[in-house]
Amino acid sequence: MNESLVLERARTAGLRDIADKVLARVRLDQDDALRLYAADDLNVVGALADLVRRRMHGNRAYFNVNQHINYTNLCNKLCSFCAFQRLPGQPGAYCMTPDEAAQKIRERLHEPVTEVHMVAGIWPKLPYSYYLDLLRAVKAARPSIHVKAFTMVEIDEIARVAKKSLPEVFAELKEAGLDSLPGGGAEIFAERVHQEIFPLKIGADRWLEIAREAHRAGLRSNCTMLYGHIETLEERVDHLNRLRELQDETGGFQTFIPLSFHPDNSDMAHLPAPTAHDDLKNIAVARLFLDNVPHVKAYWIMLGIPVAQMALSFGADDIDGTVTEERIYHDAGATTPMAMSRKDLVRLLHDAGFEPVERDTLYNVIAVEESVA
Repeated sequence: MNESLVLERARTAGLRDIADKVLARVRLDQDDALRLYAADDLNVVGALADLVRRRMHGNRAYFNVNQHINYTNLCNKLCSFCAFQRLPGQPGAYCMTPDEAAQKIRERLHEPVTEVHMVAGIWPKLPYSYYLDLLRAVKAARPSIHVKAFTMVEIDEIARVAKKSLPEVFAELKEAGLDSLPGGGAEIFAERVHQEIFPLKIGADRWLEIAREAHRAGLRSNCTMLYGHIETLEERVDHLNRLRELQDETGGFQTFIPLSFHPDNSDMAHLPAPTAHDDLKNIAVARLFLDNVPHVKAYWIMLGIPVAQMALSFGADDIDGTVTEERIYHDAGATTPMAMSRKDLVRLLHDAGFEPVERDTLYNVIAVEESVA
């Protein structure tokens, strides 16, 4: 949609003043974001986000060749929305040894994997040495791999059992092989929601503090928002604003990932799942509001492949990667495959009308796929 048509559609939708800001590269405020969330015309919000996305990334759509290791599902946080967590003795409970995690890496040595994404439950009986040994074992199995591991919630637990400051912990984790951090565990920053559905997990202030210290330690991270459960639109906007404020301070977030709530098999299974409309609206508003975060990801594991493809025209520029053996969202009822081949990723990006670009974790270009076999 060209700019003149977007402006006309925005005028009809009552969003012309916001469209003028977007075209003039003026930062949107929280009231603007709330109006975008409340707007009836999804297409005009998506078209505005697509203008920004193409301004930043052209026709490129990023992916990587990665694998997931969810090293334990033991967890004492008991979040209402989680279907992954187990307590010892419950069916399906597990905790990998460092060598078992390393074996997962060795099983993929024949594939051009550049990243391992390691996140898991919170279990207080795991000693500090476990996390260091886990990093060392994975790095030893594939020295070239980028280790993206441990949410801010996991880091909080690691620092607690280590009885050390965050700067000390980050220095030692980096020495053991940590290269960057994922963005999970933020959920929704609103304290009302925190107390109602994940009261045993760290709240907003601690999550942001740990992210700040990670960035100070030279570690890049992602950031997330879990939406589509009991949060209000105002609480979504507040969440995005707090991320944007920290990014203004540190510049350490490289990708924002809206996480679509999956109610199945959780204590919140009575709630409806977010619709494709809600998924696309969150992608678009995030791209428009988070003007200082370089990338917005449409995580195909959670959204499903067709919606992830559509999201590339609603502000997203990345769909994640091959994601071998993801378990957290599949335990919550995700019906997507547990992995996708590199060839299939390239094809779905081409089919969506974009130029597939294989990247590493830090968005260095590995290959540009100009055609598909």
